Amino acid sequence: MHVTTGAIELKLPEGSNRILVKNLFLSCDPYMRKRMQPKLEGSDVDSFETGLVGEFVFISAASGAVGELVGQFAKLMGCYVVGSAGSNDKVDLLKNKLGFDDAFNYKEEPDFNVALKRYFPEGIDIYFENGGRGGMLDSVLVNMRIHGRIAVCRMILQYNLDNPEGIHNLMQLIGKRIRMEGFRVRDYYHLYSKFLETIIPQIKEGKIVHLEDVVEGLENAPTALVGLLIDKNVGEQVVVVNRE
Repeated sequence: MHVTTGAIELKLPEGSNRILVKNLFLSCDPYMRKRMQPKLEGSDVDSFETGLVGEFVFISAASGAVGELVGQFAKLMGCYVVGSAGSNDKVDLLKNKLGFDDAFNYKEEPDFNVALKRYFPEGIDIYFENGGRGGMLDSVLVNMRIHGRIAVCRMILQYNLDNPEGIHNLMQLIGKRIRMEGFRVRDYYHLYSKFLETIIPQIKEGKIVHLEDVVEGLENAPTALVGLLIDKNVGEQVVVVNRE
């Protein structure tokens, strides 16, 4: 990626009944990588309340903006929550600032199956797939409980692979009657106002912590996006375009 500089004149035609806005901040998100493919490819609180209380929840790539919020929501619903992250500092963050019951550094675990049995001796009820780490989903499937649910939000580490890694333990879906479903935020836009009514009081009361990883300047956006895809950010990756 590279940045080019140019100039354009921004002027609204008289009587156009439109508005002109200026971007101050941009958010870097993993889906942007998929938009760059050189080919064509064809929170509602109520949803957490149903059957969620007291369950065992595992979240991969939990120190990212999405994972940290999902984990905190699950804790508010009374679940036991464990997250994985790519550094010991992020593990400490999950446990001591975001309130996860436990967390581990996946880079230090030679066998994900052994690790998951250590943290979930009774099995996993809900898995939030947020990273795409090779072998993690396979190990999760083995450790899921009967009627477990898997929400697949994103698989960041698979985005740049010409041949995405396969899954070997799909038979577990049958025997354990596991439900596995893709999650896209656009399907829930109609609930956004309700989400704000729920989340804003929680943030004000300190029950939900939101983290931002901020870089200055549009010229640094490419580096910020690459860092996001290799697990360097902590929280939402934000690029400051203008301060005023």
